[in-house]
Amino acid sequence: MLYIGIDLGTSGVKLLLMDVHGKIVNIVTKDYPLYFPQPGWAEQRPEDWYEQTIAGMGELLQNVDRRQVAGVSFGGQMHGLVILDQEDKVIRPAILWNDGRAAEETAYLNNVIGKEKLSEYTANIAFAGFTAPKILWLKKNEPDNFARIRKIMLPKDYIAYRLTGVHCTDVSDASGMLLFDVKRRAWSKEMCEICGIQESWLAACYESYEAVGTVLPEIAQGLGISDSVKVAAGAGDNAAAAVGTGTVGDNQCNISLGTSGTIFISAKQFGVDCNNALHSFAHADGSFHLMGCMLSAASCNKWWMDDIIGTKDYESQQKEIGNLGENHVYFMPYLMGERSPHNNPNARAVFIGMTLDTVRADMTQAVLEGVAFALRDSLEVAKSLGIHLKRTKICGGGAKSSLWKKIVANVLNLQVDVIESEEGPAMGAAMLAAVACGAYGSVEEIAAKVVKIVDTVEPEPELVAKYEERYAQFKEIYPTCRPLFDLIG
Repeated sequence: MLYIGIDLGTSGVKLLLMDVHGKIVNIVTKDYPLYFPQPGWAEQRPEDWYEQTIAGMGELLQNVDRRQVAGVSFGGQMHGLVILDQEDKVIRPAILWNDGRAAEETAYLNNVIGKEKLSEYTANIAFAGFTAPKILWLKKNEPDNFARIRKIMLPKDYIAYRLTGVHCTDVSDASGMLLFDVKRRAWSKEMCEICGIQESWLAACYESYEAVGTVLPEIAQGLGISDSVKVAAGAGDNAAAAVGTGTVGDNQCNISLGTSGTIFISAKQFGVDCNNALHSFAHADGSFHLMGCMLSAASCNKWWMDDIIGTKDYESQQKEIGNLGENHVYFMPYLMGERSPHNNPNARAVFIGMTLDTVRADMTQAVLEGVAFALRDSLEVAKSLGIHLKRTKICGGGAKSSLWKKIVANVLNLQVDVIESEEGPAMGAAMLAAVACGAYGSVEEIAAKVVKIVDTVEPEPELVAKYEERYAQFKEIYPTCRPLFDLIG
């Protein structure tokens, strides 16, 4: 049988077709626009997501026996606010995860409602990217649109609704809304009251590997598949990526170098750090995870290469980089503000340490190292909880760079395992579909059988020591710059 994994990203949708043994049969990517109505704002049209998903599914299934398709599931960009009216029509463009407009609402939740209460209700505090602050912003700034709301959804869940007619979400994606009691795996009545919304506006919540319905007959007919094809709830992109890399069970780690960057630590037991610097979310395998999320990771390198240097040849630029661990230029990777562990939408990117002998390669190296140092910030929080890791998986577009993997291994002093498939969320989504269809008994079972490690990047003691010194300097820069970030806004 065949399973479709749909990774609804920020720049486009990636669709993956996998057989029951985990072999990738086909991959299709479709792009859609990203809109920036004002500085710091980011929006997309949910209709674009759906149209490109359907077009991509048609291309994905060319030259295969469509009768073999058994299931579909999702990994998706988290936190985005999708609102529907009483006729299930989209009211306005979706406000995305990397949108920073809700800074005042975030401050209200953290400082007036209080971080302790938020943590009690949801296991997390407010971040500008989360969904609840966006709802409060909408209520204040677009009251007419707020009054029309009858359903509040997340990006991937809008696609699930269009495919099945079912309003649904999953526990991992719901965890990032600040409306969900992670420990109880249920909606928080207190947060609904705080945000002035009705619980009936929120979708039914499933485990990621549970089927929510089947593909609607008219859509199945158009795609040439059976209308008995099951649709599983899926997961937020990072939880789906963790499934795709086999980061399930207890004390496993995955680093994602995508548009955003994450360090994801799976856990059997629920846990929260005292400062809520890391997100405490439900995991797609039925357990929990801690996650540090930086808003700009591989996107930092893309910005530097595409917009500043003016090249698409990333590899040639990295070949010029020489002495690792000896760079005196530092880069603060806060192009869109920052989440973990600083929680500061006003944070900005900074180069510091340049002299007359600084060359372009030094600055390219600083970008790669800056992202790794920022991931290390979140790892340090995990260490403070008594979590001690020896190795991590890695995925995302940035993971295709052997140099960047080497930098990550030595900055974090972790063995970095490279897996056979670097498709992350799309692969994890297809695996969740297979579990929903009964091909495997659990997420842990399919991960053990399907995910294969093909290489390991080992940290080098001498280089680890050099980066330890560099990191000690790096971590002093943010607190020094913070007053300036707040000043320039």
